[in-house]
Amino acid sequence: MRKRIFILIVVVVIICAGIGLYKINARIDQNLSNLTQMKIEDIDLYKISDGKYEGNFELFPVSVEVAVTIKEHQISKIDLIKHDNGKGAAAETILGEVVKTGSLDVDAIAGATFSSKVILKAIENALKCK
Repeated sequence: MRKRIFILIVVVVIICAGIGLYKINARIDQNLSNLTQMKIEDIDLYKISDGKYEGNFELFPVSVEVAVTIKEHQISKIDLIKHDNGKGAAAETILGEVVKTGSLDVDAIAGATFSSKVILKAIENALKCK
């Protein structure tokens, strides 16, 4: 009798875990799909005073915090404060591209598209309405 109850409990736990994992995976897929559709606005740097601006963006499972330094109406430096990325660490090289081009209109890093977009959105948020 105890063995049957134990087996029943194990089966219920496994089913619940499977349902939970399915829901988490569905949420991640939906968020990543939304991210590919998301537009990144290019910011008019001539409207931004010199200084350091912080911004963040999060879309599960990726979250980013940045500090963007503006000097003489150009992006002179971007510090990555936080990047929870899963497998998107390669996207961090996009920071150099943004500084180099002085624009958010850069290509996503191959193999790290989602993290690239979240990083760009965090930079946009740092500079928006400043």
